[in-house]
Amino acid sequence: MTNLAYFIRHSGRAAIIGVGCGRDVLSAWRFGFRDITGVEINPILVRLLTHDDLFARFAGLSSLPGVRLIVDEARSWITRTPETFDMLQMSMIDTWAATGAGAFTLTENGLYTVEAWSRFRSRLTERGLFTVSRWYSPGSVNETGRMVSLAVAMLIESGVSHPEEHIFLAASGQVATLIVSRSPLSAGDVATLEKTCDRYGYKILLTPGGEAISEVLARIRNSESREALERYTSGLDLDLTPPTDDRPFFFNVLAFNKPHLIFRFLNEYAGVGTGNLVATLTLATILLVSLGLVVVTIVVPLRSALDQVGRVLVVGGTAYFALLGFGFMLVEIGLLQRLSVFLGHPMYSLSVVLFSLILFTGAGSFLSERVRLEASRLRLVTWSVLLGGYLLSLPRWLPVAVAGFQTSSTIARAGLSVAVIAPAGFLMGFGFPTGMRLVQAVDRRPTPWFWGINGGAGVLSSALGVALSIAFGIHVTLTLGALCYLALVPAGLALRSAAATTTT
Repeated sequence: MTNLAYFIRHSGRAAIIGVGCGRDVLSAWRFGFRDITGVEINPILVRLLTHDDLFARFAGLSSLPGVRLIVDEARSWITRTPETFDMLQMSMIDTWAATGAGAFTLTENGLYTVEAWSRFRSRLTERGLFTVSRWYSPGSVNETGRMVSLAVAMLIESGVSHPEEHIFLAASGQVATLIVSRSPLSAGDVATLEKTCDRYGYKILLTPGGEAISEVLARIRNSESREALERYTSGLDLDLTPPTDDRPFFFNVLAFNKPHLIFRFLNEYAGVGTGNLVATLTLATILLVSLGLVVVTIVVPLRSALDQVGRVLVVGGTAYFALLGFGFMLVEIGLLQRLSVFLGHPMYSLSVVLFSLILFTGAGSFLSERVRLEASRLRLVTWSVLLGGYLLSLPRWLPVAVAGFQTSSTIARAGLSVAVIAPAGFLMGFGFPTGMRLVQAVDRRPTPWFWGINGGAGVLSSALGVALSIAFGIHVTLTLGALCYLALVPAGLALRSAAATTTT
């Protein structure tokens, strides 16, 4: 099933996304390709295929002339390479066990977005094909529908006026294979594909000029514009909207804005849908358990610290440190998710983003001892406005900057990420020590309460940030984080007013 595209292309240059143990590379060779590049993110697999005496000899890839294996993140490599390909294949690059369990539902994936597929298409020759195989649930569109939605959106964004002429979709058992051509599929190509499906008993789901197997797939395929596609797919019970770099959650098809469908989802959608539900309920459970623990371990034990403390300090301080906790974690989650897609490898995103954020936040906290924001109202307001304004601007210019660095080396992309994080981290570092000095200038007794509120808000927003990004997009998570910092103005001024009153 995964090799269906090779029945209409028998030679040229092929690229395999996700080599795994080498099945797709061997398939490309078997069907006549003699210039094959395999891109694999896991260096252990490449080492096994090329240097391990037992497995390398068993797989046989290292002995095939014209085959090269590259250790890299596929999207990053394809973006950087000037080469073009007659076949670009991405087949089953995750296991059914992981998908069915919902392992990828809450994680971003840069290989399944409109921007990524547009880049893949740009690396095809005029006769080139991009083929993707994913899990299929007979009787339900699930991931298959979202895969078609993604292909149609990519073609529309690429200026294709009739996407239906570029798409062929077939399935066998629990596997569906999508073929997307750079140029319209010829009548001969379509006839060959249909004959091949008939010969091997594959079910044709979509074919140029033919009837779709379901109304949903037909409506998606026949969308005349991106707006029409978004309007239709967002109105379905399942979330089949095309994923983007701002909302790169291809594996989640459970619409977070339709919680009333959860139990219906459990009864009607099996396989991938069950995994979606498990992951979503896990996220909801984490949020509820975190809320309960915050109440039990922070709110109840530390509530007594507020006795005999002025109302302005209690309200202003609680709001200040809660907003600080929510804002910091929402910004951190948003940056991690957005830059993870950009950097490609999850190890890079964690190390670069977290290290940079902690480093520059620490630098800001250190400098706050010398540059005391609480010394004047103007300083406090200026800091909040600068930080909030910078964070609000990120969703507007960051995608442009990221697009400009897509073809750059990993070091250059990491450098841009650090440059993006540095101003935000540095300014965010001022918030906590400034707030603590304001509180202690009034009364030291409620200090544990404010520490706890800040930590509790951070814990809750870590789960909330993931849910917001999946439901509305990463830009919403960053925007809400920015608004939290802007809202520090009245809370901070209230604290400063209380401190000034105590001093006098």
